[in-house]
Amino acid sequence: MTSHTAPRRTVLFAAAALTTGCGSDHGGGGGTRTSAPAVTEAPPTATAAPSGGAPLARTSQIPVGGGLVFPKEKVVVTQPSAGRFKAFSAICTHQGCTVNKVADGTIDCPCHGSKYRIADGSVAAGPAPRALPAEQIIVSGETITLA
Repeated sequence: MTSHTAPRRTVLFAAAALTTGCGSDHGGGGGTRTSAPAVTEAPPTATAAPSGGAPLARTSQIPVGGGLVFPKEKVVVTQPSAGRFKAFSAICTHQGCTVNKVADGTIDCPCHGSKYRIADGSVAAGPAPRALPAEQIIVSGETITLA
């Protein structure tokens, strides 16, 4: 008789993945926009994706010096300077919480206060041990799409 059980490592990894996120994803799609302390939802975009990826936002929705958090997609898009867009994982490198806002030039985690710089995702304030990993986006005309 053969057993079709998953290896212990797979089961432990799956259990850890289900329990590590301690941040809220604020429900559905849109992003969380902040260039100041207030948090608002970005309206969903109805634009078709140019490369087959999921459209995130229009470039006009990402404030210069700020950004939008897309909890569902687990990505944050920033615009450090006019016309320059960056994207990073929205998962804090400290304990896996989802970052929830972009304010005063940083991407902020609500769980333990980690902050990351909008220009390069580097740690601005701990306890995060390392930078947010970069994510790939495509900016085509006015549309920002996941690559």
